[in-house]
Amino acid sequence: MRRLQGRGPVTALNGPLEDPTTEQGRPTEVPVEDLAKAATTGRRRSRLVIAVAVAAVVVAADQATKQWALDRLSRGPVHVIGPLDFELSRNTGSAFSLLQGQRVLLAVVALVVGAALLAFAARSRRPARAVEVGLIVGGAAGNLVDRLARGDNGAVVDFVALHVWPTFNLADSCIVVGCVLLGWTLLRHGAEA
Repeated sequence: MRRLQGRGPVTALNGPLEDPTTEQGRPTEVPVEDLAKAATTGRRRSRLVIAVAVAAVVVAADQATKQWALDRLSRGPVHVIGPLDFELSRNTGSAFSLLQGQRVLLAVVALVVGAALLAFAARSRRPARAVEVGLIVGGAAGNLVDRLARGDNGAVVDFVALHVWPTFNLADSCIVVGCVLLGWTLLRHGAEA
């Protein structure tokens, strides 16, 4: 830079380059608050990306397994092992068949809760929190796709039957696993972690 100072202003293809020093010749200082804000913004963005990526994987896997269930199980149930069977059923309600036929209400609740959880994950200091939230949001989104796009009057495709528990699907499993993990980490580390 010093060698160039005696030759006049340095120009780029589209005009002169800015000198990164102040008028007194000292480097420009960036306030610590600005650096902290930039780091926080980057961390929030990365947590949000993790949560959305996990949710996208869950939705894709859930929809693939539901399509398999529709194709294969329409011919009849398949016994897997012990009390575990795969048998096709449709649920127009929420968990445990509650709120039957309330497609709009269930969709609105899923969207509001999903947005709140994503905001919660973005503010977290722990990447694991983003994974937990991604599982929950992905499960809710997988079932929401059924409610809005399958054309079965808002019914969700279920196919995992244990016969001691209501029939469920991969999205339901991800919601449960995500809630258990989130609850466990909240108890251990608190909401600020």
